[in-house]
Amino acid sequence: MIRVAALIALLCTFSTGCGYHTAGRANVLPPDLRVLAVPAFVNQTQTYKIEQMLTAAVVQEFTTRTNYHVIADPRGADATLRGTVTAAATTPLTYDSTTGRASTVLVIVSMSVMLTDGKGRILYQNPSYVFREQYQVSQELSTFFEEDSPAFRRLSSEFARTLVSNVLEAF
Repeated sequence: MIRVAALIALLCTFSTGCGYHTAGRANVLPPDLRVLAVPAFVNQTQTYKIEQMLTAAVVQEFTTRTNYHVIADPRGADATLRGTVTAAATTPLTYDSTTGRASTVLVIVSMSVMLTDGKGRILYQNPSYVFREQYQVSQELSTFFEEDSPAFRRLSSEFARTLVSNVLEAF
């Protein structure tokens, strides 16, 4: 009888929750949110099509990680996620000692995002996202490949993963 009581007590102890949750499982957005609008981000920089890469990555991430129906037009949506690319820069990190040319470049992109519901209430806001990605510059002219576009795509994917996690978990 003592063994049965001890076993039941042990089972109850291990079956109760401790208040923690697995990352990516909490969703603090309103339960009636079904349709999410993600219009094209605004680009305040001279970087060609960076807003398109970022918008596409965010739409892809919301589509694959959530059950929200994602559309571009805010009309008819329960909430709208707006983004602005506020700065984009490339900076040489290292140089080739023989040629003096840059061999590693750092891409830095700053963004601002805001998620509002249909009544204009802010559900999530972050005015100061900053993401960095570096890439190697090919030193051989015969095999030269412009690496900045893949770097911007990698940066866009990382931004989208972080943004969607932050929005879902109100971080």
